[in-house]
Amino acid sequence: MRLSEWRANAPARDAVGPKVNAVVDPVLAALGADPDPHGWIAWGEEPASRFTVFVPTDPGLISCFVRVAVPGEGPRATTKLVRWNRVTIGELAVETQGGHRMLSFQLESQVLRGVDTEADGVAAFALRVIAAIDGRPLPAIEERGPGRKGPATGGARAPGRSGAIPPKGPSKGGVVRPSKGAVAAAGSKATTTPSSRNAGAGPARAKARSDAGR
Repeated sequence: MRLSEWRANAPARDAVGPKVNAVVDPVLAALGADPDPHGWIAWGEEPASRFTVFVPTDPGLISCFVRVAVPGEGPRATTKLVRWNRVTIGELAVETQGGHRMLSFQLESQVLRGVDTEADGVAAFALRVIAAIDGRPLPAIEERGPGRKGPATGGARAPGRSGAIPPKGPSKGGVVRPSKGAVAAAGSKATTTPSSRNAGAGPARAKARSDAGR
């Protein structure tokens, strides 16, 4: 989940105020994070006072411990970039009971926990961290923002509602031009219209009557 989504669903509004963001965002950018990076926020038991932001990057894991209000100073962020070969993790454990699943994962000194849907988010984040530690490509992240149902996939476009598949080849102005064979066939049909056939029928009947009178 992106940092902006975490802030939109923060359990304490003071934890994501302008003063706090002004301390956190420049530090994350200085250590190589994207403007709105994917990450995880461990809110802890006192989210209005302190929490930790984890952001995976190519060189390592950004760990940002935030104190919302330091007496006489205001917000403070203690941040470090931990190389992947030095990141400490625990087991990714899942327990299921009564149709529910509970997951826990230890990252550095924090224990990430989740139930049901949140457990899926913890698992996805933990698998990205484990893949980075192993030196493997990071798994894709499913966007969960407003109006997003899943990641975009490549491939050919599906046919329209009627099920018709559009013809191959480019067309100018959106008009599909008929082939030369179709034009020739249309021309041949035009020369044998009913009017042309009726035009030759009159002389033929007159000739037949003349032959009968002889």
